[in-house]
Amino acid sequence: MMDARWEYGEAVRLTRNVRNDGTYPGLDPGAFLVRRGSIGYVVDVGTFLQDQVIYSVNFLDEGKIVGCREEELIGADEPWTPSRFEFRDKVRAVKGLSVGGEMLITAGATGEVIKVIRDAPGGVAYHIHFDSLPGRILQIPESLLESATAEAPAEE
Repeated sequence: MMDARWEYGEAVRLTRNVRNDGTYPGLDPGAFLVRRGSIGYVVDVGTFLQDQVIYSVNFLDEGKIVGCREEELIGADEPWTPSRFEFRDKVRAVKGLSVGGEMLITAGATGEVIKVIRDAPGGVAYHIHFDSLPGRILQIPESLLESATAEAPAEE
C-alpha cells in the first residue's frame, strides 16, 4: 500500500469543511458533515482508485466517522490558523486592487480560492483566480476579500 502519513489512533485536524460526497449514510449528498479545524482520530487507512490514501477519521465531538483525503488533514499538534475561506470558495474583492500602478481587479470582482496561505506575513492570505483576470493567480490578504456566496441584505 502507499505510504500513509498517519497511523491508527493518531489525532488529526481537518483543514477544510467536509460535506457528504454521497458516501455518508443517512444524509443527502452535499449535506454538511464536519467543520474545518475539528480534531478527530484515525480509525482506518485505505486507498481510493489505488492512488489516494483515504483516512477514516472519528470526530468524537461531532459523533461522525468521515473519510478524508490526506491533503484535507494536518497533525492535530501542527500550527493551525483559522481562515474565513477555504479552497474553492467563491470570493469578492472589497476594493480595487492594483499592482505596480496597474488596476488589475475592480471592487466587487469575483474569484475563486485556489490556495489558503495560513502563514503569510501579516495573517492569512489566499491565492485567488479572479474571473476578470483569466490565467493569472494573485495572492490577496483576507482583509481585502468577502464571501461572494453570502445572501444579499434584505431590502429596507
